[in-house]
Amino acid sequence: MPFSEELLADGEQIWQAQYDHPFVRELAEGTLDPAAFETWVRQDYRYLLDYARTHAIAGTKAREESTMAHLLGVAERILNEEMDLHREFAAEYGLAPEDLEATAKAPTCVAYTNFLVRTAHEGSLAEIAAAIYPCAQGYLDVAERMAEIQGDADHRYTPFIEKYTSDAFRDAVTQTRELVDRCGEQFPGERDAMREAFLTSARLEHDFWEMAYTTEEWAV
Repeated sequence: MPFSEELLADGEQIWQAQYDHPFVRELAEGTLDPAAFETWVRQDYRYLLDYARTHAIAGTKAREESTMAHLLGVAERILNEEMDLHREFAAEYGLAPEDLEATAKAPTCVAYTNFLVRTAHEGSLAEIAAAIYPCAQGYLDVAERMAEIQGDADHRYTPFIEKYTSDAFRDAVTQTRELVDRCGEQFPGERDAMREAFLTSARLEHDFWEMAYTTEEWAV
């Protein structure tokens, strides 16, 4: 079994919790409170900056040219394509790019991005690959589940589902999964550290949905 599949098996309960989360189900049905989606847009915009930064740092640690090109290419696409989608979503709420940039990270967003950036700086390429994998694979899997719930209906959140089930996004996820598998094969001694990084990110992925759904803010 490829190591990426082993990780997904380890995270099965976390994945199911994501599928069952009300943010995911209500977005798929088109009934999600716009305030929750606006929170997701604002916080994910801030998250993506550090997700791109994590890929860029990982690229500097890659020894193979193809791996470096992939990681730096993902960072570029996040900054110039995926974040454009968030700006489009934000415009529907009357938010300018400056508003997104000025958004303060909620506690869960701080925890997740701090974990990614720390792993990028302190961890090996194998650990970084495992840490970024839950976001890529998770969004594809969750969006596919959303598409099943949505059926033929069309609503304000359809562009979200279409983005994360697109062929381009599937290709990017495949490349990340293949990187995880290569690292698992080349560095078997790092599998435990990879598993820990994967599960930490997976749990934070679930908590990110909860953060958006509850419009989480700092207590003081």
